[in-house]
Amino acid sequence: MVESTRQPTFEDVLEAAKFLNGKINRTQTDSSETIGKNSGGLVYYKLENLQKTGSFKIRGALFKISKLTTEERKAGVIAVSAGNHAQGVALASRISGINCKIVMPKYTTPAKISAVERYGAQIDLFGSDYAEARDHALKLAIEEHRTFIEGFNDRWIIAGQGTIGLEIMEDIPDADILIVPVGGGGLISGIAMAAKAINPKVMVIGVQSENYDSARASVEAGSIVEHVSGETIADGIAIRRPGDITLSMMQKYVDSILTVSDETIALALYHLLEHNKILVEPAGATGLAAILAKKIDISGKKAVVVLSGGNINLLLLSKIIYKSLEHESRLIRIGFKIPDRPGTLYRIASAISEAGGNIYHAEVDNLDESTPIGFQSITFTVNVRNSKHAAELLEKVKSVGYKFDVFE
Repeated sequence: MVESTRQPTFEDVLEAAKFLNGKINRTQTDSSETIGKNSGGLVYYKLENLQKTGSFKIRGALFKISKLTTEERKAGVIAVSAGNHAQGVALASRISGINCKIVMPKYTTPAKISAVERYGAQIDLFGSDYAEARDHALKLAIEEHRTFIEGFNDRWIIAGQGTIGLEIMEDIPDADILIVPVGGGGLISGIAMAAKAINPKVMVIGVQSENYDSARASVEAGSIVEHVSGETIADGIAIRRPGDITLSMMQKYVDSILTVSDETIALALYHLLEHNKILVEPAGATGLAAILAKKIDISGKKAVVVLSGGNINLLLLSKIIYKSLEHESRLIRIGFKIPDRPGTLYRIASAISEAGGNIYHAEVDNLDESTPIGFQSITFTVNVRNSKHAAELLEKVKSVGYKFDVFE
C-alpha cells in the first residue's frame, strides 16, 4: 500500500479526479430559488445523493482501492459499516475486480444488508454496536491478510472525497460559502482543502447533529475527544470521534463547525422533498437545516450546500413526512368521545368534508378506560391547507355538537 497515513495534498485530489473520471457520476450543482429568496442569498445544492450507491462514499473507496499492491488486491479488502461506506467499498471492489468482506453490526436493517449484497460483497454480521464490529473487522483483516478500508481517516479516502470540492469550484467558481455535513471529517477535509487551494477566500462550514458533535468538540479542544449526548436520526454522520488526519485538516481548512437539532434536520429533509423533489437521508440534509435554523447568514452570498447522500430508511421517511405536516399545521388530530349511536360518525365526517378537510386516518379505541359506557373514542387525523384552514374546520366541527380535543 502506498503510504496512506499522512495528509493528502492538492495534487492527490487532482490525481483522484483524473482516476475517477468516467468511473463515477459527475453530479450536478442545482440552484434553489425558494431557499435563496427566503435567506437573501443564492443557494446551490451539490447532488451527491445522485451518486453511484446513493452517496459520495464511492469516490474515496475507488481511489483507495486503486492504490493497493498486486498482493493486496489478491488478498481482498474488508470494511466495517452499517451504511454508505459499506456500499461504497462493496461497489468499488466489484468495479476493481477484488474480493470484499463487509462487517456490519447485528442491528443493521435488512434493507442495508441487501444493498451491500447486491454489490457482491460478503456480509459478516457481528457485534451489538459499531465498536464491536470494528474490532472484529480488524481481527479478520489480520487473519485473512485483507486490507482494512477506513471510513474517513485515510489519505486516499480524503483525496477521493476532495474531488467534490473541485467540481463545486468548477460549477460555482465565485462561491462564497460551502456547507458540508460532518461525521468523522473525511468529506469536509477533502472538500475544504481542494476548494481553498483554488480560492483561499471561500468559507467552509461544517454541520453536525447536536447529539453527535465530536468533530466540533475536538476542533475546539485541539485534540480528539468523544462527544455524544444522545441519539440522532442522522446516522450517516453519527461518528463518536474524528481521526488524527481529519482533525488536523479541519483545524487548518475549516472555518467553523456548528450543530443542528434532529427536528430541524427532519424539516430540511421534508423541504427538499416537497419543494425541490430531492430525496436525501438525514445526514445529507444537515447543511440546509443550518440555513433554515438561521445559524448561517448567507444574505448577499452564494452558498453551496452538499447533499451528501440519499439512502434513507423508508419507514423513517414516512415518520418525517407525517411529523413535518403536523409542524406546518397541515395535519391535525381531533379526538372525540361520542354516543355509540348510528349516524354519529357520519355527521362528524360530513362536517370535516364540508369544511374541505381530508380524513387521512381514523382510529376507534373502545378499550380506553376513560371512555364512558355507551360511548366510543375516535380520533381523526385530518389533512388541511394551513393553520387558518384548520381553525375554520374546527369551527365547522363544533357545529355538530360533540365535544372534542385537538392533540398536539
